[in-house]
Amino acid sequence: MVGKQIKKDMTIAEALKLKPQIAPILMSKGMHCLGCVIANGETIGQAAEVHGLDGDELLKELSEA
Repeated sequence: MVGKQIKKDMTIAEALKLKPQIAPILMSKGMHCLGCVIANGETIGQAAEVHGLDGDELLKELSEA
């Protein structure tokens, strides 16, 4: 989507609304709670940190999806 991009301060739910095709990427990283309450409050950056991932690398991968 031109003009709309995923950012680290977006919640997981916001990012999924913007680009639903990122769900398999998040699942492959161990983020299985895509539809739960946590997805509405946890940002992409926070999720990366909790899962021991590099936030910038995750953001790049999600943006390219």
